[in-house]
Amino acid sequence: MTRLQIPEIVRTRAMLRGDEGLAWLDGLPATAAGLAHDWDLELGPVLAGGTDALVAACRTRGGQDVVLKIVMPGLGPGNDQLRALLAFKGRGYVEVLRHDAARNAMLLERLGAPLSELGLPIAGQIEVICATLRQAWANPPDDHGFTTGAEKAESLATFITDLWRDLGGPCSQRTVDLALDFADRRRRAFDPAACVLAHGDAHAANTLAVPGREGRFKFIDPDGLFIEPAYDLAIPMRDWGAELLAGDPVLLGQGRCDQLARLTGVEPVPIWQWGFIERVSTGLLLLQLGQTSLAEEYLTVAEAWAA
Repeated sequence: MTRLQIPEIVRTRAMLRGDEGLAWLDGLPATAAGLAHDWDLELGPVLAGGTDALVAACRTRGGQDVVLKIVMPGLGPGNDQLRALLAFKGRGYVEVLRHDAARNAMLLERLGAPLSELGLPIAGQIEVICATLRQAWANPPDDHGFTTGAEKAESLATFITDLWRDLGGPCSQRTVDLALDFADRRRRAFDPAACVLAHGDAHAANTLAVPGREGRFKFIDPDGLFIEPAYDLAIPMRDWGAELLAGDPVLLGQGRCDQLARLTGVEPVPIWQWGFIERVSTGLLLLQLGQTSLAEEYLTVAEAWAA
């Protein structure tokens, strides 16, 4: 069996989960070996890009290239990611071939390269993400049980408040207050009739090419949220901060927001508000993870938008 090379970001995030995360790390080699045996897999190299899971290339006895994913405790198939993938049935999302809730594991179809590695300009990547989202958005079953938009807004507000305090106030009070105001507005705006089963983290590294089907892409790693479509568009608003800082971040941010609205028919105001919330919360999270320079990029744009 290939020796597991656990990515540093996965190791760091597991350690933040305390004893449970450390036990998961220690048990990964045995867990992977057991799954490879039970599912008749040849275990290959660990793939880059995972943050909350070990992701490894594998091959079945029949020669099919697949992906084994072993998720951290509390984030696995008993939670929303697997339920979302099963609900989508491969429509706009990676297909689940097998799963094991007891070991937080999934066997997935093997997709191609991430959109982030294909050399497209940012505007082109946004077009691909929006086209894939339009294909994927769907209403969940009546008894869905996914996190709602109101719950997501409330949890992000709590996350921002607590982490900003714990980190010693690394961005202005004005920026935090605006993020909390926007979160309250999105919480109060929650309307089940206007919601879809959303990805929740639809960035370019989570958007993979479909082999043999030029121009087609599928998502991986959904959070699974019952929320307004604008939330999925907040992720492209949140990302690519360096491009925004290369000019006027406010004007460039407004231009990106307008592009997202034009491509999807979603109103720009909720896109902007969710995008601001995501930019602040992600910047604080990156600081907590020790990624200081990237965190500064996120928070500098947020400060400009708040002003």
